[in-house]
Amino acid sequence: MEIFQSVIDYILNLGSAIFVPLIILIIGLIARMPLKKAFMSAITLGVAFTGMSMVIGFMSDAVSPASVAMAKNTGISLPALDLGWTGAASITWSWSYAFVFFAVVLGVNFIMLLLNLTKTLNVDMWNVWGKALTAYLVYFISGSLVAGFIAAVVQVVLELKMGDMFQRHIQDLTGIPLVTVTHLMNISAVLMLPVNIVMDKIPFFNKKADTSALKAKIGIFSENSVMGFIIGVLLGFGAAYGISGSLNLGIQVATAMALFPMISKMFMQSLSPLADAMSEMMKKRFKDREVYIGLDWPILAGRSEIWVTAIILVPVFIGYAMILPGNQVLPLAGIINYSIAVGGLLLTGGNLYRMITLGVIYTPLYLYGATYLAPVLTGLAKKTGAVDLKGGSITWSSIEGPEFRILFAEAANLNVMAIIGFIIFISMFVWLYKYMAKEPVPSARYEESVK
Repeated sequence: MEIFQSVIDYILNLGSAIFVPLIILIIGLIARMPLKKAFMSAITLGVAFTGMSMVIGFMSDAVSPASVAMAKNTGISLPALDLGWTGAASITWSWSYAFVFFAVVLGVNFIMLLLNLTKTLNVDMWNVWGKALTAYLVYFISGSLVAGFIAAVVQVVLELKMGDMFQRHIQDLTGIPLVTVTHLMNISAVLMLPVNIVMDKIPFFNKKADTSALKAKIGIFSENSVMGFIIGVLLGFGAAYGISGSLNLGIQVATAMALFPMISKMFMQSLSPLADAMSEMMKKRFKDREVYIGLDWPILAGRSEIWVTAIILVPVFIGYAMILPGNQVLPLAGIINYSIAVGGLLLTGGNLYRMITLGVIYTPLYLYGATYLAPVLTGLAKKTGAVDLKGGSITWSSIEGPEFRILFAEAANLNVMAIIGFIIFISMFVWLYKYMAKEPVPSARYEESVK
């Protein structure tokens, strides 16, 4: 067992830019791709993930200090320190059971594929820690290790079904065939669905409003670099950076916004040959059977709607932290809320009017979720010794799926209201699944409103 854990630790230490392409190389060879072609696909995917991670990091490094300055200008001081996903990951990998969840993820996926309960093959093994985190949270709150493992299994099932339901929409958004996203952050679309359906009835929200459509209305101001510059400058002024600092922040955000779509093309170059090979293999072995390749969310990062929404919501996030009663979290490391932006993108097909509105409505969920989880994550940190607490409490302001994780944990604690809430949540998930099956792909939506 210790040898197996050492092997897993070694592979994880290679990093996702090597780990995921290695899996893609193996799958490509299984799908009978020529070695040279499979190797090039894997290398290109590694370059794409590395490039995207660098630009996302660059964006975060530019925006986060402005967010901190903006928060300081408000004079607020809240007790729970936001460490973001890195703190949560450190705690999770320090848990003795964490590595077991590789087997859980692979086992559930293969069983569902064998029984034709999913079309998605999740190769995003890097994010296995997210399932382990859910299990650890549920275990800590409920005291039941069995409940923790069941929660992780349920999460794997939901992620695979989200991979199925969003695949054709993701293919339309990215242009990459037979590829989908199996990240828990997509689950934010579940609670957003009722408001999105209400917006279906309002003419303003039925106008095509992705960045491409906006070019016809606002011209140069809809260009990625120009939008990034304007948003960055305004954020700089909000942080009291002054003219020079604000202009520099504007250029930094503009740079990232310009680079995202360039790097995203590399995902297509890498994954399209693999998708073709997988499709041919499935046609030969299983009549009329498709298999989707499930990957991490950065394959969507070339869509500028994600970044416009996420950065516009930064001051909203801080504003809510100031005024919401009972909130104990000042969003810092998790200030760029990918969960709201990515879930909103998939649900609305990239409609910026809807994405920003949904973000404003649902941001409090993450602050209250992080407040609830602060003593839990702090307790786990003390137990594992993975994070130096320095006498304070820690949390994660934009944790993915806070509603799912908290409801399951409290339901496992035999909290009647949580049990009812979890049943309602799963019912809403089924509702979302049926809704997305009927919803036109993003490029075909809102066309009746375009003049």
